[in-house]
Amino acid sequence: MQKTLVLLKPDAVQRGLAGEIISRFEKAGLKLVGAKMLQPDEAHYHHHYEGISQLKSRIGEEPFNQNTEFMMSGPVVAMVLEGDDSVVKVRQLVGATDPGQAEKGTIRGDYGKMTLAEAKELNIALANIVHASGNAEEARAEVDHWFKPEELFDYKTDR
Repeated sequence: MQKTLVLLKPDAVQRGLAGEIISRFEKAGLKLVGAKMLQPDEAHYHHHYEGISQLKSRIGEEPFNQNTEFMMSGPVVAMVLEGDDSVVKVRQLVGATDPGQAEKGTIRGDYGKMTLAEAKELNIALANIVHASGNAEEARAEVDHWFKPEELFDYKTDR
């Protein structure tokens, strides 16, 4: 079974959406095998966003710094979901990165309050509810970065 990382970003936590979002993943048949609330420091986010996904290299230092500041603005809920093709399933449930482009019925399409154009105009990070691993390799690296092996659980579901 494939594992993938999902982060409920500070805007999701602050808006009280954690339970609803987790429920959507579970209803879609994904198994929650690890979860915790935390408020990581800059070094942790630097490794996550640059060491693993090369965000600064792809989009530049200013957006990278804005995103890191936003992520450190409050607690996040980190979770590992497991299932067949979990990376693809999660990305479908989450919707497009830009909530303005995300279809209704997706997490970002239903709960996003800001578009990428608005964030750029305001010169702030895009608050888009969740982070989801982009591919299987990234998922493995992100799960290893956010969770110790003993924080992940193997159990049978009643489905």
